[in-house]
Amino acid sequence: MAVLSEFVETFGQQLLREFGERVHKVTVDAGFTCPNRDGSRGRGGCTFCNNKSFHPATAARGIADQVREGMRCVRRRTRARKVIAYFQTYTNTYAPLSRLSAAYEQALAVPGVVGLSVGTRPDCLSEAVVALIASYRDRGLSVWVELGLQSSFDETLARVNRGHGYGEYREAIALLQRYRIPVCTHLIVGLPQEGRDHALHTLARVLSLGVAGLKIHPLHVVRGSRLAHDFRAGRLVPLDLPTYVGIVADLVERTPRHVAFHRLTGTAKAALLLAPDWCIGKWRVLNAITAELARRGTRQGVFACEGVSSW
Repeated sequence: MAVLSEFVETFGQQLLREFGERVHKVTVDAGFTCPNRDGSRGRGGCTFCNNKSFHPATAARGIADQVREGMRCVRRRTRARKVIAYFQTYTNTYAPLSRLSAAYEQALAVPGVVGLSVGTRPDCLSEAVVALIASYRDRGLSVWVELGLQSSFDETLARVNRGHGYGEYREAIALLQRYRIPVCTHLIVGLPQEGRDHALHTLARVLSLGVAGLKIHPLHVVRGSRLAHDFRAGRLVPLDLPTYVGIVADLVERTPRHVAFHRLTGTAKAALLLAPDWCIGKWRVLNAITAELARRGTRQGVFACEGVSSW
């Protein structure tokens, strides 16, 4: 039976080569908020967002306790002894520098933590914050910044109330590249009024600026999000699984092999998920993507040099 790593360069493979053993990410909730919620950029957040859908179960604990519990879970599941602390919830560069430094240091002080991954928005990166993150790389740690772009189309970003445009993403990438910090860009497939061509154009634009990693998510509708109202009113029909799998296979084929895929699907807890139902678990989706690439007889990068016309 074919396995995904035969066709796709995964982040797990990359970490295995870098450290010589398995390394996993553990999620951290440091209690930060978002400028799209507190009024700085907007209120209510992105229309698809309900942070409870990726809120760690240990979030009520301190940062170090969250990391230690995450490590215990990883060791039980995979026996991996090393982890990267992933600051995921909301915007993890949106706080005074002293608070950011204190939060990162608490996670990095836990034995077995070998890296830091910081999830944030393109409009929340100052030079001082980027310099702070770069300082951890200079200490020999594996360091990543994960930028939530979702789409390169400003009309789409406005439609889902992102509170920033593609221009801010370009500026953020340029700043991070000056400090030699690798970037993993988050993209959502199936956003309102977007289809396959939008996904391909967004990928081409992201790759043209330079990126070290990608996370691909399907749009899913969760309770408590503004998008849930559109779904219940029949104004939104999420992608079916075959359509999503086909688009992801197209994206994989057009992505150079040096770019690592940190994720090819996304899930939500059953209690929160409204649609599509196939977003409850990841393995059905990953197996379908693997099967599609095997059926095509292709793999990552086979069409990486293919140009995409201007939109």
